[in-house]
Amino acid sequence: MTAELFQHQFPNGLVLLAEPMPDVQSAAFSFLIPAGAAFEPADRPGAAAMVGEWIIRGAGDRDSRSLLSVLDELGVAHSEGAQTVHTSVSAAALGKNLLPALGIFADVVRRPTLDEQEVEPIRALCLQSLRSLEDDPGSKALTELRRRHFADPWGRSAIGTVEGVTAATPDDLRAHFRRAYRPDGAILGVAGAFDWKAVKDEVARLFGDWEPGAPTEIVERPSGPSRSHIEQETQQTQIALAFPTVPVSHPDYYRARAAAAILGGYTSARLFTEVREKRGLCYSVFASYEAFRDRAAVVCYAGTAPDRAQQTLDVTLEEIRRLVSGGVNQEELDMMRAGLKSALIMQQESSMSRSGSLASDWYHLGRVRPLDEVAAALDALTPEEVGDFASGFDLDAMTILTLGPEPLQLG
Repeated sequence: MTAELFQHQFPNGLVLLAEPMPDVQSAAFSFLIPAGAAFEPADRPGAAAMVGEWIIRGAGDRDSRSLLSVLDELGVAHSEGAQTVHTSVSAAALGKNLLPALGIFADVVRRPTLDEQEVEPIRALCLQSLRSLEDDPGSKALTELRRRHFADPWGRSAIGTVEGVTAATPDDLRAHFRRAYRPDGAILGVAGAFDWKAVKDEVARLFGDWEPGAPTEIVERPSGPSRSHIEQETQQTQIALAFPTVPVSHPDYYRARAAAAILGGYTSARLFTEVREKRGLCYSVFASYEAFRDRAAVVCYAGTAPDRAQQTLDVTLEEIRRLVSGGVNQEELDMMRAGLKSALIMQQESSMSRSGSLASDWYHLGRVRPLDEVAAALDALTPEEVGDFASGFDLDAMTILTLGPEPLQLG
C-alpha cells in the first residue's frame, strides 16, 4: 500500500515533504541545504565542514552549551555535517517534540551565533579528522579516487585539506554561510508521527520569511589522472577504482543499481566470491553505486597484502569485464532483489531513514518515489535487461588508484 505523501513549496523556494508513518511514535526530519563542499571557495577546501560544525555551537539566544542541553532535554538525536553537495541537518525525537526541535534548528540554520572563539577549536577538530585519514588508508584511497574520477567540484571531499582548513578565517567562513545557506534549493523531509497542518504551519512561521539568495556559480574543472599511485608505507595495499554509470533520474537506474550490487554489493556477490572466498586474496572487497544529480559511478574497493595486490587488482578487473561481456543469471538477480527489498522494509521502520529518503528523492528526481514503485521496479528486472545494460559500461573511462608501498601494473 502506497503511503500518503504531503508536499509544499514555499515562495522562497524551500520544499517541504512529509510522510506519515502510522506504526511509529517517533518523528524525524532531514534538512538538505545546498551548502556543501562543491559551493565553497576553491582555495578554502574544508570551509563547508567548518561552517557545518560552527552553526551548532550556539544559535538564536542560546550559547553552545544551552543549545545542546535543550536538545538533550527534548530527547532529540541529531547530526549535522557537510557533504559534497549539501550540508545536512537531521534530527529524530518523539512525535510530540518534533515542532520544538524544528524551532531550535531554525535558529541553527538561519541565526547561528558564529562566535569567533569557536573557530580555533573547530579548526583543531577538522585538522584532527584530516590527520586521522592518514591512519585509515582505505578511506584515504576512496577519497582520492573520487577526487580524480569526478570533475571538480563534484569530486571534492567535505573534509577539505590541511592547507584549506588552516587558511580559513572567520570572515571566510561567514562569507560561505551568507552565500550558501539559503532556502532556494533547500529540501526538508519529515517522516513519522506528526500532524501535517501543524508541521506546514510551523515551517511557514519558522522559514517563510527566509530570503533566497543568488545561486553560487559552479565552474567545473577536469578531473584526473585516470591512473595513479600514492606511495605510503602501509601494511596493506589499497585498490580503488570507478567507472561511469547512469544517475538516479535515468530510465535505466534500477538496472544500474542491480549491476553494481551483483558485482559487489552483498556477501555472495561476484567480487566477494571470486576475490575473497575462492582465492583468499583479501578480507574487504566491495562495489557500490554513488550518484550526484547528473552523474554517477560504480566504485570498487579492495584492501590486501602487498604481495597479493597485483592479483587482487587483476581478478577485480576480470570480474568487471565478465559482467560486461557475460551478463547475469537469475539466481544472482534474485539475491540482489532480496537485499534491496530488505533495505526498503527496514527503511519503513525508521522515521529518520525515511525522512532522508524523501529529501534525497526530491534532490535527484524532483519527486518522491513511493516504496511500492521501487519494489515494483525491482520485481520487473530481468537478467537479460541487467546484462544488456552492463554491456554498455564504458570501461575506457575507468579511474584506478592504488595506495601502498609499491605501485601496481594498472593496465
